[in-house]
Amino acid sequence: MKATPPTLLENLRYGAEAALFMGFMGLFRILGPDTASALGGWIGRNIFSHLPPDRVARANLDAAFPEKTAAERDAIRMAMWDNLGRVVAEYAHLDAFSITGPNPRIRVVDRARSQAVLAEGKGAMFLSGHLANWEMMPAAGNLLGFDGATVVRPPNNPHVAHYLEVQRGLLGPTNQIAKHNAMRRMIAHLRAGKALYMLADQKLNEGVPVTFFGRDAMTTPAPAALALKLGARILVVSNRRLGGARFEVVIHPGPEFTRTGDEAADILALTAAITARLEEIVRADPGQWLWIHNRWPK
Repeated sequence: MKATPPTLLENLRYGAEAALFMGFMGLFRILGPDTASALGGWIGRNIFSHLPPDRVARANLDAAFPEKTAAERDAIRMAMWDNLGRVVAEYAHLDAFSITGPNPRIRVVDRARSQAVLAEGKGAMFLSGHLANWEMMPAAGNLLGFDGATVVRPPNNPHVAHYLEVQRGLLGPTNQIAKHNAMRRMIAHLRAGKALYMLADQKLNEGVPVTFFGRDAMTTPAPAALALKLGARILVVSNRRLGGARFEVVIHPGPEFTRTGDEAADILALTAAITARLEEIVRADPGQWLWIHNRWPK
């Protein structure tokens, strides 16, 4: 089916949104990566934190960490808003991040694991969540030598979507696969021995229910299904902001898994194992995860 063309009012709204967005991106670009990131953090703490999504963050944190005090949950929430503001500002400088040189902005831990997977010549899936600046994972993989593609959900605004696509391709893969029409391309990519970079932490209404922070969360089964169908390798990636616009990307092995021969049960079990690994990473530093997703069903 062809997408319905936008109406005149939608075009006007998209244009106004894009003008405001591009104005901020121009300002962030002028300021340089470190000052832009700091300003973005200030905007996150002082402006984003007063917008409606903050109610979702509060509810999610209350449910995820009932054992923590209100002050502890508020500290996590404000760290999240600081990080999100920085992520937005850092889109203007994705060409400034590197894993090499005397003072790299991305520190990759366990490159040997990634190089061993690269030498196998098989398809590989790098799985992570909305942690720190999540664009660092595909950028690091691309700089490590993987021929990869990023699975993305483009924003509705086509002008903003185009800008983000260009920025992601400055250091990360230029091949970007939209989630709403992805499976065939993902299969072809993995069969060709290439890499996929995916964020597997968002709610998917058509997904499968697995436990995430003690509650059932509808989760995409795609990584598990692809791994079982194609024999593709799974690598779980954690991403941590070290301070300012600098990051540590750690490449972990995928969960150990033994097939039972029941395809549906195997997909569910492997999806649960992947999600459990992501929960461990989030719990280690919850202020770096994006708590504003409607992750759990009512």
